[in-house]
Amino acid sequence: MITDLALTGLLDTARTAHRGVGAFNVVLLEHAEAIVAGAELAGLPVILQISENCVRYHGGLAPITTATQAIARAADVEVLVHLDHIEDPELVLAGVGLGVDSIMYDGSHLDFTANVEATRALAGRCHDAGVAIEAELGEVGGKDGVHAPGVRTDPDDAAAFVADTGVDALAVAVGTSHAMQTREASVDRDLVGRLRATVPVPLVLHGSSGLSDDELRGAVQSGMTKINISTHLNGLFTRALREVLDERPDVVDPRKYVSAGRDAIAAETARLLTLLHG
Repeated sequence: MITDLALTGLLDTARTAHRGVGAFNVVLLEHAEAIVAGAELAGLPVILQISENCVRYHGGLAPITTATQAIARAADVEVLVHLDHIEDPELVLAGVGLGVDSIMYDGSHLDFTANVEATRALAGRCHDAGVAIEAELGEVGGKDGVHAPGVRTDPDDAAAFVADTGVDALAVAVGTSHAMQTREASVDRDLVGRLRATVPVPLVLHGSSGLSDDELRGAVQSGMTKINISTHLNGLFTRALREVLDERPDVVDPRKYVSAGRDAIAAETARLLTLLHG
């Protein structure tokens, strides 16, 4: 495990202080602009995440990633660019080539042994290039995989996985589920506490859009550090666009409605970062 990488420095500091760091997904360029604007408003660091699905949507890794990196470099606060849920090892290496700050390699669709072997190999390649790596253990079952309702991460398995792979952060299943559009999930705080005590690297919470403010606070206080949120912001973005289009059906310039979505994300990003920071 490397300790002098940008992601590890940011997350280790937050972990020690029992604070959370917001990690928000970029879907369109406006997302990156909005998230950075929100971080600057809050005066807090933020992580911009680009998923494998997003890469496919944009027809390749370089266009959306290089643009996002340019936005990050121009920010007045610390902004890291992270690749999220990357299952293709070649895409991991392409991200390393582009100089992203960190990558989540998702080998959870593999059995435990294969996941360990693949993650260990990629961790070595990432660390050699100065790139931090996040990972996830577990075998996918259904759409939400290891984040399906009822699935939980075993602390001993998690500790063994980190020791065997050398990853810098670990995504764990503690009660959340991907793509939730309502904020009604709950976190197993006792399990989070046991994971924090057992696992030597910062813990990552995926599917955080399904958590209320109180649950987000509780997750961080219990030991979660990197908090991933996507669907919640996308819902605000879409509702803001729809409101403008409903009120002004004659508008044709996309900037006049997309900017409303960008403003909505910026405001909520600032609020969430402040909430997670404690």
